Amino acid sequence: MTPDVPMTVTTSLRLPPHPARRLRAPAPSGVNSVTLRGVLDVVLTDPGIARVVSAAGNATLAVTAPPPVQPLVAAALAAAAPGAGVPVLVVTAGERDAEQVADLLRCVVPGRRVETFPAWETLPHERLSPRADTVGRRLAVLRDLTHPGDNGTIDVLVAPVRSVLQPLAPGLGDLVPVELGPGDEAEIDVVARALVDAAYTRVELVEKRGEFALRGGLLDVFPPTEPHPVRVEFWGDEVDELRYFSAADQRSLDERPDRLWAPPCRELLLTPEVRERAAALAVEHPELDEILGKLAEGIAVEGMEALIPALATGEMQLLTDLVATGTHVLVCDPERVRTRAADLVRTAEEFLAASWATAAEAGQAPIDLGASSFRDLAEVETAARIRGLPWWTTGAFTLASEDDDEHVTLDATPVDRFSGDVPKAVEQVRTWSRDGWRIVVTFAGPGPAQRAADQFAEAELGVRLVPDIAAAPDAGLAYVTQGNLETGFAFPGIGLALLTEHDLTGQRGTSMRDAQKMPARRRNAVDLVQLQPGDLVVHEQHGIGRYIEMISRTVNGGQRDYLIVEYAPSRRNQPPDRLFVPTDALDQLTRYVGGEAPALSKLGGADWQKTKNSARKAVKQIAAELIRLYSARMATKGHAFGPDTIWQRELEDAFPFQETPDQLGAIDEVKADMMQPVPMDRIICGDVGYGKTEIAVRAAFKAVQDGKQVAVLVPTTLLANQHYKTFSERFAQFPVKVAVLSRFQSDAESRQIVAQLAAGEIDVLVGTHRLLQPTTRFKDLGLVIVDEEQRFGVEHKEYLKSVRTAVDVLSMSATPIPRTLEMSLTGIREMSTILTPPEERHPVLTYVGAWEDKQMAAAIRRELLRDGQVFVIHNRVQSIDKAAAKIRNLVPEARVAVGHGQMKEHELERIMVGFWEKEYDVLVATTIVESGLDIPNANTLIVDRADTFGLSQLHQIRGRVGRGRERAYAYFTYDPTRTLTETSVDRLTTIAHNTDLGAGMAVAMKDLEIRGSGNLLGGEQSGHIAGVGFDLYVRLVGEAVADYRAQIGGESPPVEPAEVRVDLPVDAHLPHDYVPGERLRMEAYRKVASIQDDDQAQAVLDELTDRYGVPPAPVLNLLAVARFRVAMRALGITEVSLQGRAIRISPVALPESKQMRLARLAEGATYKAAVETISLKVPVGPDRRTPLRDVALLENLHATLKAVLEQPVHAAS
Repeated sequence: MTPDVPMTVTTSLRLPPHPARRLRAPAPSGVNSVTLRGVLDVVLTDPGIARVVSAAGNATLAVTAPPPVQPLVAAALAAAAPGAGVPVLVVTAGERDAEQVADLLRCVVPGRRVETFPAWETLPHERLSPRADTVGRRLAVLRDLTHPGDNGTIDVLVAPVRSVLQPLAPGLGDLVPVELGPGDEAEIDVVARALVDAAYTRVELVEKRGEFALRGGLLDVFPPTEPHPVRVEFWGDEVDELRYFSAADQRSLDERPDRLWAPPCRELLLTPEVRERAAALAVEHPELDEILGKLAEGIAVEGMEALIPALATGEMQLLTDLVATGTHVLVCDPERVRTRAADLVRTAEEFLAASWATAAEAGQAPIDLGASSFRDLAEVETAARIRGLPWWTTGAFTLASEDDDEHVTLDATPVDRFSGDVPKAVEQVRTWSRDGWRIVVTFAGPGPAQRAADQFAEAELGVRLVPDIAAAPDAGLAYVTQGNLETGFAFPGIGLALLTEHDLTGQRGTSMRDAQKMPARRRNAVDLVQLQPGDLVVHEQHGIGRYIEMISRTVNGGQRDYLIVEYAPSRRNQPPDRLFVPTDALDQLTRYVGGEAPALSKLGGADWQKTKNSARKAVKQIAAELIRLYSARMATKGHAFGPDTIWQRELEDAFPFQETPDQLGAIDEVKADMMQPVPMDRIICGDVGYGKTEIAVRAAFKAVQDGKQVAVLVPTTLLANQHYKTFSERFAQFPVKVAVLSRFQSDAESRQIVAQLAAGEIDVLVGTHRLLQPTTRFKDLGLVIVDEEQRFGVEHKEYLKSVRTAVDVLSMSATPIPRTLEMSLTGIREMSTILTPPEERHPVLTYVGAWEDKQMAAAIRRELLRDGQVFVIHNRVQSIDKAAAKIRNLVPEARVAVGHGQMKEHELERIMVGFWEKEYDVLVATTIVESGLDIPNANTLIVDRADTFGLSQLHQIRGRVGRGRERAYAYFTYDPTRTLTETSVDRLTTIAHNTDLGAGMAVAMKDLEIRGSGNLLGGEQSGHIAGVGFDLYVRLVGEAVADYRAQIGGESPPVEPAEVRVDLPVDAHLPHDYVPGERLRMEAYRKVASIQDDDQAQAVLDELTDRYGVPPAPVLNLLAVARFRVAMRALGITEVSLQGRAIRISPVALPESKQMRLARLAEGATYKAAVETISLKVPVGPDRRTPLRDVALLENLHATLKAVLEQPVHAAS
């Protein structure tokens, strides 16, 4: 990989991986293992900084410094001697700046506790509540400011100006969190009550922050400040143990928290006083009754925080009132902070005027809520000065020509950006080391740091690779280390330069902040496709029915649970027939997805068999076609790629986000497929923005490592550019050549690219349909990646198919077209689904309503306030300019651009790139943005005339926002003057309901329902799908495919496991107090019903114990029945039932010898050869009188039958 490294590298140790930082209130969270304290020691020797330190305590000081150096002013104030050692409140313009400043401070003042104080992501007067995790983090900080004793003091608090201007309800710092540690005494009901008072929501299944669930002696809580929810196990009234569990599959993780620390989730708690006041106000203001009435009953309402001034007692407070005395307020970039503050105040006023509550009542706010509006920055400054807090600023501009008591100009400069130009960077470092400077280069991850050290060493520079810099570095050497810095700086006066990964390569490295520990790959996710009473279901044997309810019945002295399914009446004018489905046969039932409203089947009629058989016949033809493809692929020998290289690992280390468990699973599956000699054909389904591209990046890199070329096929030119950027950025540090081929290239460029491609000089080619032209020839193609697969037509696919039999193909899609869904569900193509949203993403807040000018203007302004951008989708090219002009009128300060498909190529490209590079704030566009455009900074979406769009279109468009960590808003508006059609009402309702992350698959299924599946799968198939329902249809295709496979391979077709009926006096069910709630019980029963062997039974038992506590006897019996059923299936028996006083067992074929054995082993047993049935007396216990029951009975029967039928026979199915 590298030539012999010259001896200038003094140490070449690998950097230790950085442990994840966790915001746990009890531990001082300034603890950070990466330290650059040595850099600060050098900075403190600078005369300008020394002047700043000596001025500590002065009322005002303006420090002029370039932006990267501004946080160092705070560091000099906070650091112990020679620093000033005073508490600091750093005010930044935005939330992101605050995060970056805090990261830098944690590196340079490692001994001090640095916290950020996040702002609400909602405005004070919105009818929306801030997120629970934001509130939890704020309250944890306020608690420590008011009661510094418990968790140590906060030395540096970094806050965006938004949270400094916003008044706080009085007494927030005194709210007591719910705390529990192992061995604590507490009544579980009292704890639950405390959580309800702290605004936690009680649910059946904890999935989001701010929820809790209670089951027997188990309490699940998801505190807003924790990375995972916590499960607390009680033993009586004592806390027995605490453990983290994964929200995805509800199973415990290996990590254990020290204690549960649950701060409240809202900043307005519904105490008795608040409820009384709400009741009183409701009488005075009947128009606010819907909100106030609920609050008076103690029900939390979205947006109730807007009423804080009217409901809380006492004066509202400011953050500057709560920090310790002697705290220095340091405003970074005062000009930006001032503009931001003015915008915030103005927009908040607008929102108050346009707020949903007042819009109805002729625009007059009934209660004066002004006290919670943002204050002016000047007011806050005055308040701070009255408290005697120094108010300093540090910005890049100054009017003072020389320093005096109130001005200090630092001798510091930003460094050049090299953006991947290695020789230039090496030259710069060489010049500095010749001049005897101290040089520090920081990288976010250990891999890139190692490579940079190697590159510097190759260029014969003095390099030292160190894990951190605790003391001042030596002059003349380049120190390469890890650190979380955004941009570098230089102090020429003292000869110090710091470069970051971003300066060198032009890309941001992995930020440690995102490296949280994720749960292990989930075993089996909790299936939330919930059966509601009234849903249509398909029973494999009996057809389509309607699910009514789940009931308990006592049969043969044992209690069992049954599902009642209603079928069509067998005679006219009779009540409908009912079928009782035992819970152990739950795997026979699936939810019906298919046509609009199918007729219910008749029980015992021949219709269902007919429907099923005609579907089977049709399926056979499809299967034959699918199998032809499949066998062609299986027969060809593709390229078997080698195992991962070191470079592969480095590329993966440099990924700037935390992979989700599903993503890792999918990556492993893709790599495993690539290493097989059979060509890969895998589709990856994951919702928009779930990290599919990263899987493609890694697969492409793996292919290139083996000297193969990669083609990346995308539907639009824009997407091609975006992917080209992503791939180039990720491959920047490696010798991989990436090119792009699309309509944006001139003919000459295209010809040159095609020539280089044929010569094998290009490793990865990203492009649109141009890639499919016969003139585009690859020298050695090894992998084709198809993104947004649902956008390609059949002829493109056919062309790919001809390629596909020989090379590996990886396709990606968010809403798969049912045809692909079907192929992958039947195992012709492998499919990986990514269901876990990346950490830190939140569902998009979706509004559906009529267009209203005031509202939309306020929505756009709200986004501009957090440096965001807005998409406005308007789908008619004729009137798009008119729409843009309307937006310009509403929000004059916004920079508006227009983009649509009928523009000239380069114009559209210019607009899109401009939007991508934040030159515009609002993009008014047609649905051109629907296809995979990824702009993480755009977090508000407004769709004009949403009623004219299709469902998957609406979902894809909505997926364009909410890519970052901010809360995203989507407004689907319609024209108030026109009436909506029924279908569009359906669509808008679906979109409004499926807002959770990962709703893509649900929307795809719903699409099948709304359209009927006609035009999706070709005419002949749709009828059959409507007839038997999607799930069963897919199962039939699967069976047909398996049969064909078996015929081709000459093996016997796989046998469906025979259904075994067990009706014995066994008390086998899930008691209500063990598994509460129908949805959870159904899920548990489904798992028990699908047990096929002992290992699975053990796994289900482990899961139940983990999630619900120690199982009572009926649950153990339930699992014993499942195991017994498996044993009977192995012996070929399909029925074991109690009839009268005998137990009937059939079918059993017994030769003479075995009949003798039966008579010898079981007293009074009879055998009827004609019907192949054994009849046994009910076995009795040791006292010879009491009949055996439950597990004892099952074990007895199992032993007897095993002894009689020693060599197993195969199930006759």
